[in-house]
Amino acid sequence: MAICRFSNTHWGHDMQAYSNPERESDPHALSDLEIFELTAEEVAEMCYEDTIYEFTRRHEFRLASMNSRVRSQMIDAMIEELGIAGGWFYWYCLPGCLPDSEPTGPFASADEALDAARKAAQGEAA
Repeated sequence: MAICRFSNTHWGHDMQAYSNPERESDPHALSDLEIFELTAEEVAEMCYEDTIYEFTRRHEFRLASMNSRVRSQMIDAMIEELGIAGGWFYWYCLPGCLPDSEPTGPFASADEALDAARKAAQGEAA
C-alpha cells in the first residue's frame, strides 16, 4: 500500500462518501471521504518527487525537465523499475476543503477503497 504526497488537483474520477455510513441519512452531515482514480503515470508524477530527481540525474533522462518525450520515457522507466501501479485511492476531506490526510492506495476498485477507508476510520485493519 503506497502513501504519497500530492495536491488535490488530480485528474482522475472522484466521488464523495461518508466514513461512517450511518451519517448518510443526516441532512446536516457532510461527506468526509474522497475516493478517486489515478493512472500509474499520475501516481509516478505526483508521489515520487525524490525519485524523479534521481532519475533526471541519469544520462538518458538529463533533458526530462525540458523535453516532454524524454520525461514520458523517464516516467515509463520509473513505473517499470519501481512497479508503480495506478488504481483507486482515498483521503479524508470535507467538500471544498484541502485533504486532512495523505492519499492511500492503490486499490483495485472504488468499492475496495471505500471499504478500506471506512475500516481505517473505525480503527480496523483494512
